[in-house]
Order: sequence, then C-alpha cells, then structure tokens
Amino acid sequence: MRSASFALFALSILIAAPAEAALGAAIKATVANPARLDSDKPRDRYRHPAETLGFFGIEPNQTVIEYSPGGGWYTRILMPLLVHGHYIAVVGNNPRAIEGARKLIAPLPGAARADVNGFDIAAATMAKPNSVDRVLTFRNIHNLLMPEDGGAKDGSVARAFFRAAFKALKPGGVLGIVDHRLPEKADVTREQTSGYVKRSTVIRLATEAGFKLAGESEVNANPKDTADWPNGVWTLPPTLSQKDQNRAKYLTIGESDRMTLKFIKPR
Repeated sequence: MRSASFALFALSILIAAPAEAALGAAIKATVANPARLDSDKPRDRYRHPAETLGFFGIEPNQTVIEYSPGGGWYTRILMPLLVHGHYIAVVGNNPRAIEGARKLIAPLPGAARADVNGFDIAAATMAKPNSVDRVLTFRNIHNLLMPEDGGAKDGSVARAFFRAAFKALKPGGVLGIVDHRLPEKADVTREQTSGYVKRSTVIRLATEAGFKLAGESEVNANPKDTADWPNGVWTLPPTLSQKDQNRAKYLTIGESDRMTLKFIKPR
C-alpha cells in the first residue's frame, strides 16, 4: 500500500511538472512578444512581469480582474496571456472611468472575453460573487488610502476594495498585490501622502476582509529605495518629480522598493 501511494505521488509530480512548465513558458512568451510596445519594455527590469504573474499563478484560461489598470502596462500583457480566459478591468464606478477603460482595452488582442466593471464603493462590489480566479492590482493600494486620489483617511475605501475582491473571487481564488513599501518603523500617516504603504497595513486590511496570506516574494524589492524622498515615491523614476535636481541619483536608485503579496480566499 505504501509503495502504491508513493507511485501515485510520483506520478502526480511527473504530470504537474510539465503543466507548470508550460504555464511558465506561456507567461514568458507573452512578456517576450516582440509586438509589445517598445516604450513598455524598459520597465520590465523593475516590474518583473513574468516572475510576478507566475508567482500569482496566472493561467491562460482564467478569469482575471485587474483593478485600476491605469495606462495599461500590465493590461497589454494580461490580455494576450488570457487567450482562453476572461479579462476584466475594474475602475471607478462612473461613466468617464468606464469609457476610458473601454477605449484602453478595445484595440488590444488576446483575451477570449474582455470587459469593464465599475467598483461600487458603497456596496463593496466589483464583479459577480464567486466568479473570478484572480484579482490583481499593481501599485494601487496606496491610492485607496490617499484622500487626494479618492481614498479616505479612515481606510474605508481600502476596506471596501478588499471586501469587493473577496466577494468576487471563487473559493481558493487569489488576490495579488504589488505596491510601494513603506518601512514598518515609519510614521503611518505617511501612507496618506507619500505613495508608500506598510506591509502590515495591507495584511491587516486583507485579513479583516477574510483573506489568508498565502505567500510573498521579494522579486520587486529594491534595497536602494529608502522611501523618505522629498516628494514621496514620485521622486523616483519613472515620474522624477524633482526634474533635473539630483536626477542622476534617482535614476541610479531606480523605481521603488515594492512588496509582492499573495492572498487566498479560503475554500
């Protein structure tokens, strides 16, 4: 009986290994696609898209929400990757934001289906309950905590986001977060102005919504970033808010130090 169990276990590894390799190859091929915008590619060295999406377990047949896609840097990778899946851009629940996102995804090839949903803060909803495999957001949690960007000092908008993500995900689904990391010893009020957010804050908000921390990666870490710049994270590339002042210094530092956290909705 013991040998039979071991044989089954070994067989499962043999089956799983090629499958995982194929998925990893699909992500790498999408990132390496020569059709990607030349202007997008230089940021791969800071954003590590293949490693990041692999860590979050993105597969071509999944239904994936990208919350607040912004200019579409990750959108232009995700949509071609989700060739057998469903891509959903989630933006502010207003006509201007929704129309802007529709224009963003309209010319992009890839996903078997692509839609735009509004994030209803009051109802804490962003998609049909238990309908998506992954919710991803890249450098957006800090916005939810900043009043200037539509967030709230009391964290209510951020809490609504995490509740909405939890509702939308299937049991066993993953919430993937990348954001600028504020050192734990820093004054927490800096989360409302600097563009950085503490790891402990993200974990607390996710846990309160029902998520469990499933893993974290340092793939997007940058030890050169001390997170204490004169104009917050926007001092660093790509914004370079100080313009020519200390420009060479900030270019040498590179983009921000980022945490990469994976949360799971319990089954």
